[in-house]
Amino acid sequence: MSTHLTATEAAALLGISVPTLYAYVSRGMLQSSPDAHGKHRLYNAAEVRRLARRKADGKRAGKVAQKVLDWGVPVLESSITLIADGRLLYRGHDAVELARTASLEDAAALLWECSPRRLAEAPPVPIGTAQWAAWLKLWSDSTPLDRALVLLPAAAAQMPRVWAQGRDAQLDTACAVMRLLAAAMISAAPSNEPLHRQLAAAWGIRNRQQMGVLRAALVACADHELNASTFTVRCITSTGTHLFGAVAGGLAALSGPRHGGETVRVAALLDEAARAPDLDRFLATRLARDEHGGYGAILSGFGHTLYPQGDPRTRMLLELLTECAPARSAMGEIHALARAVRETSGVEPTLDYALAAIERVLDLPAGAGFTLFAVGRVVGWIAHAMEQAADGRLIRPRARYVGEYEADR
Repeated sequence: MSTHLTATEAAALLGISVPTLYAYVSRGMLQSSPDAHGKHRLYNAAEVRRLARRKADGKRAGKVAQKVLDWGVPVLESSITLIADGRLLYRGHDAVELARTASLEDAAALLWECSPRRLAEAPPVPIGTAQWAAWLKLWSDSTPLDRALVLLPAAAAQMPRVWAQGRDAQLDTACAVMRLLAAAMISAAPSNEPLHRQLAAAWGIRNRQQMGVLRAALVACADHELNASTFTVRCITSTGTHLFGAVAGGLAALSGPRHGGETVRVAALLDEAARAPDLDRFLATRLARDEHGGYGAILSGFGHTLYPQGDPRTRMLLELLTECAPARSAMGEIHALARAVRETSGVEPTLDYALAAIERVLDLPAGAGFTLFAVGRVVGWIAHAMEQAADGRLIRPRARYVGEYEADR
């Protein structure tokens, strides 16, 4: 793909005339440069596309902004993740294909724009072994989420505040946060071992194919553009706070039942469906009860606004899970429910469904689906925190006041 456009091409992409294009240049909205012969002007294709997207957003903004920021106009520009035409791309790379072979650390290197070797050579987490073990013992009866929300701030207090002191310091802090969050959630010592292997060891998974499913799930969860938790991380980062605080905020946002906490609701749905003597009757009852009372999706784990034709991450993970499911597992039930929902309502399963299916089929501890989500997503949060810190601006939207007011006297 060419990196530059002619005046005619740029004007067509923007939906304007060539004279208007020249006016854009004169007003500083675009820049142009001479071609090799010096006879014509060329326009940076990326800059033109960015302006075209802004123009399109502006046309929609009035209708969207007068209600809520709900699947509406993007509020931030980012070069990290693109969701378009049923695909998910990490910095231009197909995330689903990446997940088939890459580790979460590979995905982190891509999203953080460094080499995998640089991450592998990051120093160990600077928290004393005895201190960490004492914290784990103290919070041993807590859920993985609660333990992480407590131990991340505790660890931050023991570490130097180096987030803004250079690229190397940023990467070392990023690695520490990633590893500490995982260690807290699985109640283990922080380690430089690949994270999918750490999770497999904590959950007693020794089968290589099943370990590969955990690896793929982590990569598939790594980022998903400006979802609620990622936007939270960017807002917190924009205030200048430390990365630990931003990630703790993202984790809290992720836990909500309309975000990463959806995995728990899907697990409950799978339990109910498995106990039902008649799947079709069970589904009809659930749909009748839920289809008008929910917040969007017809059923937990089904129907993603950004993937009307089906979530590609889910297809890939269910495919990998099917290939390594134990002989006597719930895999048949997983497929049967997805098929029944598809035939009844036309919607496809989401990533939350795949994570809950992995938890059920591999007989992982309750809540393992959420743990996979959180451990994978922290990589994307850190990438967005880096991008926001480099931008340097405070995220501060304005509100449109719609309440009562005292009339002027």
